[in-house]
Amino acid sequence: MAKALYQMTIHELHGLLKEKKVSSREITQAVYQRIDAVEPRVHAYITLTREAALKQAAAADEQIRQGLIQPLTGIPLAIKDLLCTAGIPTTCGSKILQNFIPPYDATVVSRLKQQHAVFTGKTNMDEFAMGSSTETSFFGPTANPWDLGRVPGGSSGGSAAAVAADECIAALGTDTGGSIRQPAACCGIVGMKPTYGRVSRFGLVAFASSLDQAGPMTKDVADAALLLNYISGHDPKDSTSVNREVPDYTRSLLRDVKGLRIGIPKEYFTQSGIDPEVEKAVGEAVRILERQGATVTEITLPHTQYALAVYYLIAPAEASSNLARYDGVKYGYRHPHETDLRELYEITRSEGFGAEVKRRIMLGTYALSAGYYDAYYRKASQVRTLIRQDFEEAFTACDLMVTPTAPTPPFCLGEKLNNPLQMYLSDIFTIPANLAGLPGISLPCGFSARGLPVGLQIIGNLFAEEKIIRGAYCLEQNSDWHFAKPSLA
Repeated sequence: MAKALYQMTIHELHGLLKEKKVSSREITQAVYQRIDAVEPRVHAYITLTREAALKQAAAADEQIRQGLIQPLTGIPLAIKDLLCTAGIPTTCGSKILQNFIPPYDATVVSRLKQQHAVFTGKTNMDEFAMGSSTETSFFGPTANPWDLGRVPGGSSGGSAAAVAADECIAALGTDTGGSIRQPAACCGIVGMKPTYGRVSRFGLVAFASSLDQAGPMTKDVADAALLLNYISGHDPKDSTSVNREVPDYTRSLLRDVKGLRIGIPKEYFTQSGIDPEVEKAVGEAVRILERQGATVTEITLPHTQYALAVYYLIAPAEASSNLARYDGVKYGYRHPHETDLRELYEITRSEGFGAEVKRRIMLGTYALSAGYYDAYYRKASQVRTLIRQDFEEAFTACDLMVTPTAPTPPFCLGEKLNNPLQMYLSDIFTIPANLAGLPGISLPCGFSARGLPVGLQIIGNLFAEEKIIRGAYCLEQNSDWHFAKPSLA
């Protein structure tokens, strides 16, 4: 049976557009028809930009008529609502920015505009990217397209659900402790976190500045490589952006994995709480890579056990500093009946922030306080260095690491919302890569007995995205998990 336009990938649609068999307007209209059909149940978006998207599609079609088509020209993409978009609300899933309209674009957004991509809207997310289930959003939760009673992961759950439900062709997410990879696993799609500094953070509303990174969320590995090509590169507006040549990642799609050394960190499989179905699916995927010529060896990352604690000291500390700007004075929500400046700050922030954001601000402020800085934040920073050194040592024995992306398949809505510690454990396998600044990808590697997606994570050394894509593409091409679709009518 022929695919509908909204079911296709970027590279499939690019071929049709190039041959003038379809127009960007037709693709965009097909995507919005799909949104109209399923969005009331999925709630992947906070803001839809239908009118602007159709104008962008018309402009893209004019480019194509002139023979100026590029790989992303005319392709409908969704943008996580943490990335600034000029003239379009950027809420970060929070009441405090409910009516904020940026006057400029994030660099990744402007680079997609240069490609004449089409933007379908801004996707739902955990408030200020703080969460693993997209349930902390001020605008309500997003449902997992595979099971509407379950979470899509977070914080980029809206982007993941939009891609899985075919409400866009691909999307951008951001990843601070797993917020691209974990929802990608929950929704059965591909999600890639690049090396820290590979993609500009300018216009990405900061949660934890030493950890945040934008990346692609797509229907297959080829699309992830394609999208990464056009959002990567040095940006003088971002002091953490690395001035390093960007390779053509799509060239890695032509290679096999013969000779690649795959490391299996033993600590990731001895953690309490890993679901047996997840462990089995990942093990079967590793055997596929082995049959394709990769060699597999066990490695050790001895300080992995401290990664979660380190993250939940460093990330909240940086958040407490970054979120101090939301005070009711400069922009965003302002309590209307304050009597003095202190009351303005207190009431505005109390009413504007949700419970999880307040929790992390308080944790971070405590960790940075005069009496506890050395005991908590400084110690966490020292252990972060040890975690980074573990990876450096391990990559002398392997080229890539393969792990589960999340310890369990997607859980039920509301199941962990009132148990923050259980929620934090959802990111136990993704956080170490962020602490070390390493690139990683999640792709489907099977399904649970309930038919829920299971994700596999591939981690590479700094700027080893090409090897990661090579390994992920080989696994994808020698399995059929990515062909499965949720049964939304």
